[in-house]
Amino acid sequence: MSGERQLFLAYAGDLETRTGGYLYDRRVALELEGRGWQVERMSLQTGFPHPSAAELAATRDRLSMLPRGAMVLIDGLALGAMPPALTAELAGHVDLVALVHHPLCLETGLGVTAAAELERSERAALAVARAVIVTSTSTATSIAAMFGVPGERISVAVPGTDAAPLASGSIDGVVRMLAVGTVTPRKGHAILVRALAGLEGRWQLELAGSLERDPATVGDLRALIGDYGLADRIRFLGELDWEALAAAFDRADLFVSASFYEGYGMAIAEALARGLPIVAATGGAVRDTVGPDAGLLVPPDDPTALRGALRRFLTDPDLADNMRHGARASRERLPSWSDTAAVVEATLFGAVR
Repeated sequence: MSGERQLFLAYAGDLETRTGGYLYDRRVALELEGRGWQVERMSLQTGFPHPSAAELAATRDRLSMLPRGAMVLIDGLALGAMPPALTAELAGHVDLVALVHHPLCLETGLGVTAAAELERSERAALAVARAVIVTSTSTATSIAAMFGVPGERISVAVPGTDAAPLASGSIDGVVRMLAVGTVTPRKGHAILVRALAGLEGRWQLELAGSLERDPATVGDLRALIGDYGLADRIRFLGELDWEALAAAFDRADLFVSASFYEGYGMAIAEALARGLPIVAATGGAVRDTVGPDAGLLVPPDDPTALRGALRRFLTDPDLADNMRHGARASRERLPSWSDTAAVVEATLFGAVR
């Protein structure tokens, strides 16, 4: 490795992007620096996971300047979409470690050709990486099965969660639900809206997350909400800074998610840190994060089952109280960012040639 405890952290676009994956990258970098590492942040092109030829050429030029033998941790959003020839070239030059939040080819809405191309490129990238860091045991199982990555090369570094005050919740008898996530097909917002259609009781939903990254999906979702006559009960908050998001968690009574796939579910963990019960689809690693005492889990892409779980929470006070108690108990079991960094650090040391 070039230099004692030096790391190049590479990622697509802007590290300040407000998604769970970028938050993970930021916090791990800060924790490693606190442990004595020198972390150089490397922003690659913004077009990943579907980069243009020009963006790939610029990425190749940037990576070619890395010192020989450097320790390089690359976020899977970029690494998994690089051509096999580029990742093979890179792996021959540096100590390459992959950080996989979730398999790119499982993104909802991909066409068959695009999914196959991403499966091929991600398989090639993980084959040449000296180690692979994932964010959940579910993702570890997935990449071992899908890409043939040996278990001994996979490390599970579960995202940390900061301690937070218990949510205050509502005081007017209206159950306030909160969903957090960029409005894209994978997050399943349309499934959630269909589940809410016809749901009796006094409830409101707030949707926190960027409305800019997939305008077509946002437009379809707004139209669906209008078709069901729910515009006065569902509020778009857009992308929030940390203070505004904390306020949204504080006024919530229930956290909801209809996501088709989560590599971990950092927003769900944040809800648990605030003692919020969960109603969610089980896509990906959600079952790893939400214990049976803290939430009601249903299959993905099943609005009827999701509506039934929401109805149970709204109509059974004893069940709702038990879920709140379970969520509060879960707070004590959430790992810290120091725990996350310890696993990442051990993996990096083990990946040195």
